[in-house]
Amino acid sequence: MLPVLTSHHLNLMMSDSDRPQLILLRPTREVVMEPLSARFQLLKPWESPLPRDRFFAAHAARARALLVTGLARVDAPLLDALPALRFVITNSVGVDHIDLAECARRGVAVANAGSVYTTDVADYAVGLLVDVLRHVTASNRYVRLGLWPSRGDYPLGFKLRGKRVGIVGLGSIGSEVAKRLEAFSCFISYFSRKRKPSVTYTYFPSVCDLAVASDVLVVTCALTDETYHIIDSDVMSALGKEDGIIINVGRGPLIDEVELVKRLKYGEIAGAGLDVFEYEPIVPKEFFYMDNVVLSHHVAVLTHEAASDLVQLIMANLEAFFSDKPLLSPVSICSL
Repeated sequence: MLPVLTSHHLNLMMSDSDRPQLILLRPTREVVMEPLSARFQLLKPWESPLPRDRFFAAHAARARALLVTGLARVDAPLLDALPALRFVITNSVGVDHIDLAECARRGVAVANAGSVYTTDVADYAVGLLVDVLRHVTASNRYVRLGLWPSRGDYPLGFKLRGKRVGIVGLGSIGSEVAKRLEAFSCFISYFSRKRKPSVTYTYFPSVCDLAVASDVLVVTCALTDETYHIIDSDVMSALGKEDGIIINVGRGPLIDEVELVKRLKYGEIAGAGLDVFEYEPIVPKEFFYMDNVVLSHHVAVLTHEAASDLVQLIMANLEAFFSDKPLLSPVSICSL
């Protein structure tokens, strides 16, 4: 009996010339590369001895789709080098690294990770907050360094229950954070571009006003020209009170990092939980010596389940593009 050939087997039997071309700007995880390799002819400039512009000129003159991983920039010079490009898909939710106006001008469609990461990032934001308040990783270090027998108990932490939490950006992630914190009987308020009539949380028209009324600020908004350094010295002063906490799972440049370091150093803010930084992967060294700061390396989005869902979404968007069907998670200038 002849074996049954699935679409996966047929794809593997296709020659490179039969497969649509897909450009990648940098290596990505194998869980993503494997299914892409089975369906598309992958153009990988980092494997070529040629400079990237010469590689594009030699191999990507007809390539219509580009996968952006990490925060690799898609700007006018890159689009100039890829004249046939008509679709950009990024593995992130934020698109601040993509010039949407330039893409729109050139007729290049853009798609992102949609809601794939929403629940994982919300979980992580709450985890960072619990950690900062209850000193989980700080007391872990304390025990591992053998300090418990000689120095006694680690200083007391603070409860999460009943805290006044202000959410900066009540989008999909911010809304999920709010739902989780309601279970801790927190008092939720928010700042957003406009009031959300579907929620009962208190709305503040400015971030400073929100900070005055909050013990904690959770930053989840998108990075745009308007939100760059949205958490500045004025907001930190308004939060202040020596017990204010800032959690950032959005983008690093949403916070004036130099100002944050200074405020934490002099005890003008009680603590911070940071998954993102202004100049990633560079992290201010002052943070390393602060037990009231919890750090992670932009991993709030990363779980095995999210990675699997992301692969499916990327493949579905690419299939939709090459089949002239509607994208599953399109991004436009108006949607920001």
